[in-house]
Amino acid sequence: MTMYERWIHELWNGSLADLPAIARGVVSDDFVGNWPGQPGLVHGPDELAAVIRQGREMFDELSFDIELGPIEQGDLVAGRWVATGRYQGSPSEFHGHDLLRRDGDRFVEYWVIAEDPTGG
Repeated sequence: MTMYERWIHELWNGSLADLPAIARGVVSDDFVGNWPGQPGLVHGPDELAAVIRQGREMFDELSFDIELGPIEQGDLVAGRWVATGRYQGSPSEFHGHDLLRRDGDRFVEYWVIAEDPTGG
């Protein structure tokens, strides 16, 4: 399994109970996550786990699938994903693009562009 497949399948789709441990296995202690309009929103695996948990708990039956990638060049990894689930009882689907920088066997930096999952 590639690092990006672990990022999507283990971290974003994995067990919420195991999320902090999974995050520590996928990202570095000095990891920085950047969201649109919120550069440096996340620092380290515990903050990443908390942000993922918060987003996933907004939905029922939320799952992420890779649509394209991973595309790798040097220490950069890119991918496109689709998420499906239910938001406030209605079906929901949204897409996004990830760009990650890795160092060894962990990601150290992340940028994401995604549609508004709540349709707002």
